[in-house]
Amino acid sequence: MPSKRPELNLSVQHAVRHEASPHRPQVLRWLRAAQEGAATVSVRFVDVDEGRALNRDYRHKDYATNVLSFVYDSEPVVGDLVVCVPVVLREAQEQGKAAAAHFAHLIVHGMLHLQGYDHETGARDARRMEARERDILDGLGYPDPYQ
Repeated sequence: MPSKRPELNLSVQHAVRHEASPHRPQVLRWLRAAQEGAATVSVRFVDVDEGRALNRDYRHKDYATNVLSFVYDSEPVVGDLVVCVPVVLREAQEQGKAAAAHFAHLIVHGMLHLQGYDHETGARDARRMEARERDILDGLGYPDPYQ
């Protein structure tokens, strides 16, 4: 008997549109690949102004970053991911990566944060999170995001 996949309730919002922005089926696939238990997740794609305001207001860093994770509950996971489309596209170009691969990495990265992974709590935690990201992205057919 196959194991039942954990429930995932997903909302995708596009405050900004770009032809390279992922569609709901892609986002769902990436989140499911990183999902470890039941979750309710909203993913919002934003512009630089909204990304900067959120990063400034919640992390006290006055610049737009690629992805922000907001955890509201841990069991089951309830949270939001905010993806700044212009930053992701710029980074992908600067790093010579396909936009889809970079979006996939950041959605996976954010989902891991929602589930308690944290690369900012020490080298060991960073290695653990990066290894998990590599495994997930490899399973999705994407190259190592850290090379």
